[in-house]
Parts: sequence; C-alpha cells; structure tokens
Amino acid sequence: MHISAIVITHNEEANIEECLRTVAWADEIVVVDAMSTDRTCEIASGFTDRILREPWEGYATARRHAIAAAKSEWILSIDADERVTPELRAEIETCLASPESDGYMIPRKAFFLGRWIKHCGWYPGYVIRLFRKDRARVTEKLVHEGIRVDGKVGTLKNHILHYTYRTVEAYFDKFNRYTSLAAKESHLKGKKSRLADILLRPVSQFFKMYVIKLGLLDGLQGFILCVFSAYYVFTKYVKLWGLVDGKGTLPDEGERSDIR
Repeated sequence: MHISAIVITHNEEANIEECLRTVAWADEIVVVDAMSTDRTCEIASGFTDRILREPWEGYATARRHAIAAAKSEWILSIDADERVTPELRAEIETCLASPESDGYMIPRKAFFLGRWIKHCGWYPGYVIRLFRKDRARVTEKLVHEGIRVDGKVGTLKNHILHYTYRTVEAYFDKFNRYTSLAAKESHLKGKKSRLADILLRPVSQFFKMYVIKLGLLDGLQGFILCVFSAYYVFTKYVKLWGLVDGKGTLPDEGERSDIR
C-alpha cells in the first residue's frame, strides 16, 4: 500500500530536517511551502523534489493543495514541529497492509517549554492524520483546520510527538495571529462578546485546565500553559468585542504566512 507524507511549511529551517527524517520511509513526501525566506526549501530538497512554493491563502487551502498533489492512495499529514516515532511507523505499515478503516486518529504527545503536557486537556489530543485521499476533506476553519473522513475512522495506539512552543517567545510570536483569527471566526459565526465573557471565560478556562483537567500535575510548565491559555481567551473576546462594536478590524488570513 503506497503512502504520501504531506507537510506545510513557512520558515521552518529549525524543524524541517528532523521532521522529514521521521517520514523518509514514505513512498512520497509533498511539501507545500508558503514562500519561506530561510533554508526550509533547501533542507527539504534533500528529502524530496515535490516542493510546491505558493503564496499563503490559509491553513485549509494549503492542506487541500498538499492532498491534491499527493499521488498515493493513503496520506499521512504532519506539521513541521511534529515527529513520527518508529513505533507509529511500524503500526501504520501493519495497519495499511490490511486497512479496516478509511481514516485513523493518532494520539499526540505535545511538549510545552520542554515538558510533555500529560494533562491540561492536551493529552491524548487525537487528530485524524492518516486517511484515504479520496475519502478526506479539509474542514473550513481559519485556524487549526482539521480533516473529515467520509467513512469509518479507526484509532491508532502509538504517538506523534509534537514539539510545540519550545520558548515563551515562540508562543507569543503566534499569539496575536491566532487570537485574531479565532475572534474573526467567532464573528463570522455571528457570536458576540459581552463583559461577562471577557471577565468570566478566562477564569473558567484556567479552572478547567488547571483543576478539572489536572494541569496542576504538569508542574510549572502546566501552570504557565494554563495562565497563557486564559490570557488567550481574554484576548480573543476583547478582539471579538472590538469587531462586533465596529471599533476594530482583523487581518484576513492571507495577509500573513506564519505557520504553526
């Protein structure tokens, strides 16, 4: 059974080699690059000649283009800051030898500031990343797009490793972009932001992650993540309030090309 690995990139020279090395066993690697200005494409060319450079039109569009470019029946979709473990590779190869589903959810071990976050609602963080090309479609979301499978969806046991936010600076490099997109998405759905949302939703987010989801067991990194997440919610609802009341505007998704 043939499989294509697809990756979306923008200025990922620090990540891309290690990422592609973990999927070098795939029959094909397709990289869709949002006009990187660093060595991302140069490094990727050591693993594949299927590198598509195109202007950024959004997460969902880039993922859709990568899927369309893939030649194999099965697709494994990963991000540049993710790694496929040898155990997951073996499970995928065994699974595809006699597939029983049209897509598979894969658990992720996400690392924040160098620590695996086992709680906070982050783990196991199942995502559909392995799927038949002709049975999949990309969900239309401004940020954190996903895959929908028309057919049966199974679950794998082994993990993708996700090295998200290695530094505080990395978190806030994307913070403004993500909160803007989240606010805009809520606005497009007709949602509004009131004082109660701005006051209470951040507190609720922190309590849910730190107490209910046991983020307190994830040490200092867990506490920091819960505080940052509460601030994310606060900022999102303040931006949504500005949009609804006509006091602000947010950029279109295509105006920037930073990739998570």
